[in-house]
Amino acid sequence: MFKFNDLSQAVINGDTEQVVSFTRIALNTGISPQEVLDKGLISGMDEVGKLFQIQEMFIPELMIAAEALNAGLEIIKPCFTEESRSNRKKIVIGTVQGDVHDIGKSLVSLMLGSKGFQVIDLGIDVSPADFVSAAKANDSHCVAMSAMLTTTMMVMKKTIDALVESGLRDKVAVVVGGAPVTREFADRIGADEYAPDYLTAAETIQKLLNNPDDVKGE
Repeated sequence: MFKFNDLSQAVINGDTEQVVSFTRIALNTGISPQEVLDKGLISGMDEVGKLFQIQEMFIPELMIAAEALNAGLEIIKPCFTEESRSNRKKIVIGTVQGDVHDIGKSLVSLMLGSKGFQVIDLGIDVSPADFVSAAKANDSHCVAMSAMLTTTMMVMKKTIDALVESGLRDKVAVVVGGAPVTREFADRIGADEYAPDYLTAAETIQKLLNNPDDVKGE
């Protein structure tokens, strides 16, 4: 008999084979894709995040768990209708120009995808012009930027300025994050929100796009 806890624990353990198996069993027994996603896959990754925050799990284990989660997501994705996919809010995300750090940004992408957003991940070393181009081409609702180097932080400001110049700034939310980034810096450059880590980022973006008046200053 399928149990959501078994799927969640497989994610926590980073056991890709079990995640795939339990996800297929759940779907084959008639459980809705959304329930499998929420009560199994995301529940497991949420626990991974908590363990990471209290330093009972570290980056290598976190990445293995993320890979297992992604394996489950790949099975779930085709189960959602084209209409539900087209109605999802779109997020353009990337690590800013001059910065090649990828882990945090990739985890945020993964968590946003698991929460039902359509994520356009531009990768690393993304220029302000490329952020603007992607936001325009995809009619995105949010631009999320990561910087792990103090020397690249101001590219976030240049990207926001580019969004203003293109006429898109009023149409997209902007969220910034990364090790050297602070809320004060985010406010100073005109971002809508700041997130200190990958879990907070996914939750903050979700709240910002669904309830924009309830986020800043929490």
